[in-house]
Amino acid sequence: MRIHVGAVGRLKAEPERALAEAHLERARALGRTAGIGPLNIAEIAESRAATAGLRLAEEAARLSAGVPGEAVTVALDAGGRDLTSEEFARLIGRWRDGGTGVLAFFIGGPDGLSPEIKATAGYRLAFGCMTWPHRLARIMLLEQIYRSVTILVNHPYHRM
Repeated sequence: MRIHVGAVGRLKAEPERALAEAHLERARALGRTAGIGPLNIAEIAESRAATAGLRLAEEAARLSAGVPGEAVTVALDAGGRDLTSEEFARLIGRWRDGGTGVLAFFIGGPDGLSPEIKATAGYRLAFGCMTWPHRLARIMLLEQIYRSVTILVNHPYHRM
């Protein structure tokens, strides 16, 4: 199962980029063992449209571009479901085992995600009810994907 992460905004700061890359590379390496991969990230620039509604619509179109129609989409949204790491790993495992070819995660920018993306997403995922900067949400998602892979292959990284 391929994993696609569509994220509004670019990681510019070296510590953030290094942390994201470390988890991305770990997930890619171990993911093959779990039947997960390749894992890619598509960064899109924040829209400069005049209103939030126009920005959200423009970003939604760019986030959705290139994602196959049959992909299971997951919107990162504070109003989504809050899962434990084990529950998240089981969910990814069910999608993989159920024949999902592409799993696409969407991370919004400063305005969040468009109502259309949230409404059509196959799943809405929260990292708690707090709002997180999109840069941190990306790092947290990549770490949780890596952690899920380790749980699925019984790797000792996840200890709880």
